[in-house]
Amino acid sequence: MKQSKLLIPTLREMPSDAQVISHALLVRAGYVRQISAGIYAYLPLANRVLEKFKTIMREEFEAIGAVELLAPALLTADLWRESGRYDTYGADLYKLKNRDSSDFILGPTHEETMTALVRNEITSYKKLPLNIYQIQPKYRDEKRPRYGLLRGREFIMKDGYSFHATNDSLDETYLDYKHAYEAIFTRSGLDFKGIIGDGGAMGGSDSQEFMAITPDRTDLAKWLILDKSIADISEIPETVISDIKKELASWLIAGEDTIAYSDSSDYAANLEMAATEFVKPTVYTEKIDLVKVATPDAKTIDEVSAFLNVPAEQTLKTLVYNADGEIIVVLLRGDDELNEVKLTNHLSADFLEPATEEETVQIFGATFGSLGPVGLPETVKIIADRLVETVANATVGANEDGYHLQNANIDRDFKVTEFVDLRTAKEGETAPDGAGKLKFARGIEVGHIFKLGTRYSESMGANVLDENGKAKPIIMGSYGIGVSRMLSAILEQFARINVEKTFKGDYKFSWSMNFPKGLAPFDVHVIPVNVKDEVAVALSAEIVETLSQKGLQVLEDDRAERAGVKFSDSDLIGLPVRVTVGKKAADRIVEVKIRATGDTLEVNVADLAETLAILNQ
Repeated sequence: MKQSKLLIPTLREMPSDAQVISHALLVRAGYVRQISAGIYAYLPLANRVLEKFKTIMREEFEAIGAVELLAPALLTADLWRESGRYDTYGADLYKLKNRDSSDFILGPTHEETMTALVRNEITSYKKLPLNIYQIQPKYRDEKRPRYGLLRGREFIMKDGYSFHATNDSLDETYLDYKHAYEAIFTRSGLDFKGIIGDGGAMGGSDSQEFMAITPDRTDLAKWLILDKSIADISEIPETVISDIKKELASWLIAGEDTIAYSDSSDYAANLEMAATEFVKPTVYTEKIDLVKVATPDAKTIDEVSAFLNVPAEQTLKTLVYNADGEIIVVLLRGDDELNEVKLTNHLSADFLEPATEEETVQIFGATFGSLGPVGLPETVKIIADRLVETVANATVGANEDGYHLQNANIDRDFKVTEFVDLRTAKEGETAPDGAGKLKFARGIEVGHIFKLGTRYSESMGANVLDENGKAKPIIMGSYGIGVSRMLSAILEQFARINVEKTFKGDYKFSWSMNFPKGLAPFDVHVIPVNVKDEVAVALSAEIVETLSQKGLQVLEDDRAERAGVKFSDSDLIGLPVRVTVGKKAADRIVEVKIRATGDTLEVNVADLAETLAILNQ
């Protein structure tokens, strides 16, 4: 492919509005261009990367019997009314009307559409299981689109759906998808973890997220590619190292989620779902008489702890929530934070938000900062985190402004409806399997699989007749991959800083892409330094022809640009191998540079194809 024929609008400087390095490089290297907020055009290089990733997906999905189709992106609102999501999905849902004033939406996901298709076409369990998927743009009206392709209003997604007559069949396909996803992300060169996830607005039971791990910014060895004139990092002056560290720190760490994982086992979960080991205490503590004390101007846990000189873990935090119209009281140990996702999932609530001050005063007779579980009406449901059981003689709000109670105890002074895991896990705590300590890392969600069960088939009447001729709702699974965000996830891991030593002895550094071999838009970048040199141009054409016949995809920079411009653009584009045809063209000698390592070597053109084959092993 001739570079002069491609649209690759590189920029000399990083875009000023980019906050994460992947966004900055995709724009600067001419891979994408923003059309409007959260909406991007994928230019030729980006499109080639996406198509390669799609090919990997299609190969792995064919291996598990998944069949590709294409559904419309413009959907009737009637289907979403059937499932109940038209009114509950939220403000992210694009709603519009046609000329007849009928309601439509732009599809953010396609559970309803696929359920309707199967409902209308399949009536017998004998035609199940069915495993289908599509790759298409999705639409969500993000309030604040940001981070380039990581949070947009239009994005490309692979969404798959399976339909089953039995839960055993769903379990089998769910496991197939798990293995397929692992193969896809491994083939893509991604550093990822499969973690316990939250189903969120999708509904359903079991789910697993696949998270691309954001690299540690403190490990310079992972980020630097050294010029051949630099033996190792120790040669680089401290002032340059300091500037590189500042450059790394200037970019936000991408990743919308925190991953909690064990340092000694396979346990990994989204922080929203992460648990810790819990051992119910058996040590007896004498219960002391309840005492009411004045706590003027002390409302927060820290203020109360300081005022009464008690540790935060000896206090109980009382929170009040409205869950689908029901007031719920939540108790936590004072040094813990509530995990609202855990509470929502435990209650199976569609709607959860903190209670208003008016609602709180009506029940407690006091305002926030003085609330406690003692003396509440028996009709009020009190849900406590498991660690609340470990606190004896606790300090709690007295339900009177400016006062607290000391030495409050469960059962004697107040009743708890149930104890469940509600707290947010902390780094360094023991993993729930008892093996190892929890560590935290930032991650970018690139895939998610769900066991939906009958969430959609029941509400939409998608039934099949079983072997006894009885109608039963179809059991479903849903499987998504963020295709366009893979571009950003890959670059967050594979962006590199090139450090080189100039002929004056100075050091300079610059960012570049470093795509894995399987996803790079081209395999080799051939650069004739001087397009007026007929020998070099002819040799370049020969190289392109030879490598193409060997199955390599080659980009030839045939532009009449200065060598510096060509090399700069080549670094930005980030192809795995660069072949420079320069002063030794008459001797049929070219320079080969391996981007991942920065290594260079001179090779005779007669040996070039074999050399590249060895390097690509």
